[in-house]
Amino acid sequence: MHMPDILQRAARIKLAIFDVDGVLTDGRLWYSEDGHELKSFHVHDGLGLKRLRANGIEVAIITARISHLVAKRMADLGVIHVYQGQEDKYACFEQLLHALQLSAADCSYTGDDLPDLGVMTRVGLAITVANAHPAVVAQAHWQTRREGGAGAVREVCDLLLQAQGKADAELAWHLGRH
Repeated sequence: MHMPDILQRAARIKLAIFDVDGVLTDGRLWYSEDGHELKSFHVHDGLGLKRLRANGIEVAIITARISHLVAKRMADLGVIHVYQGQEDKYACFEQLLHALQLSAADCSYTGDDLPDLGVMTRVGLAITVANAHPAVVAQAHWQTRREGGAGAVREVCDLLLQAQGKADAELAWHLGRH
């Protein structure tokens, strides 16, 4: 798909949905000696999610795994739509659309592996990360240059804000020209 088409799709997004493992993280599962799970989140991705929310784009997380670390990180970022333990991501997506009264075309979804395909094939803007499974890449409208857990989510956030004409004003504000 050509960039003008991507920007047109991105301009209408009201809800950006993200998978966690392999998108917000590098996909590796780390366990401490006593069996506790560890995850690493990129700070640039976190700021990107905050920027979306500050600019009127809702953020949601749909993930098959359950992790208190995900709940904590999303709470720290102010993300309230956090759905963990979702083996059927599409069913969760449908419920979320109904609750927020949005159409699928108003949503983006960023995923990296086969369980993400059900949602990705229905949203207005399907995005994947640089190191995604080939079948997911084939279904995505756009692919980030960065890998999951290494700033890919920030690329998505930047794309949405640029397409909606919000990036320049935000940059000017940060430069002190507000």
